[in-house]
Amino acid sequence: MRTIVAGQVPRSNGRRRPTLRSVDQAWEAELRLPTPLVELRDPLFGRCRVLLKRDDLIHPDVPGNKWRKLKYLVRDARDRGAGTLLTFGGAHSNHVRAVAALGERLGLRTVGVIRGEEQPTNPGLRRAEERGMTLHYLDRATYRRKTEPDVLAALRDRFGGAYVVPEGGTTPFAFPGLAELVHELDRPYDAVVCAVGTGGTLAGIAAALPAGRRALGISVLRGARSLDAEVTALHRSALRRSLDNWTIDHRFHCGGFARRDAALDEFLARFADRHGWTPDPVYVGKALFGLSVLAGAGAFDGETVVALVSGPGTG
Repeated sequence: MRTIVAGQVPRSNGRRRPTLRSVDQAWEAELRLPTPLVELRDPLFGRCRVLLKRDDLIHPDVPGNKWRKLKYLVRDARDRGAGTLLTFGGAHSNHVRAVAALGERLGLRTVGVIRGEEQPTNPGLRRAEERGMTLHYLDRATYRRKTEPDVLAALRDRFGGAYVVPEGGTTPFAFPGLAELVHELDRPYDAVVCAVGTGGTLAGIAAALPAGRRALGISVLRGARSLDAEVTALHRSALRRSLDNWTIDHRFHCGGFARRDAALDEFLARFADRHGWTPDPVYVGKALFGLSVLAGAGAFDGETVVALVSGPGTG
């Protein structure tokens, strides 16, 4: 068996492959769709009207942008007759856990390639293993080369043919799932704001926006200016053109991925006091923090902004 990389079109071998017209109906019945669009009244956001798109409520195991990005990718894997999903992530990756959950639910074997020489254990990785995922650890130097042919060949030799899901699930298959998110926005709005890790969510949202709307991504990574080029590359790959209705703000990473600073902690504490729940500090918390700073400076005066809650909070 050979490895299939998501987004690549394999040569036909003449055999009829099974198709998936809709992802398992019993599974879809468990999903909360469309997700709520809830107004957030809070002076932290100045003269901007904020609507929260609560995609964190889609499903506890596959929340938010994980489902949006993986829905059609999993359909492609099943259409090609793949029996194994192989993906990548860090020890605390929500994406790895989501792939494990989908694999268990849809009858697909899963392999999680985890970054790091050590073999950490934490509730997320234990949960992935409980769902049947095989964990395989790569040293950081090799992990940085995870998309290179020799690394993929070694993984193929170890685990057999597999459908390779990129880290974070960012592929052109994310676009139709994220278009469904945009189509669920049933109130007037001017802009959509979301956190940016790999660029897939921002790219998919921007591709689906009606004329006159714009998307703003808040990068959660320090020094990741390459994200702008990656979003452009995704648009050219999926749409055969680039778009000018989006931007990325790189000022609100708060020290880097999964790091926090005093300003973010203060914002999250004030938000929790007002609303009774705490946004995820790795992604959503930084996006809302960035939006609050920008709105406080008058960037969205008189406008309505949809803020994507793409992952779980607490409270």
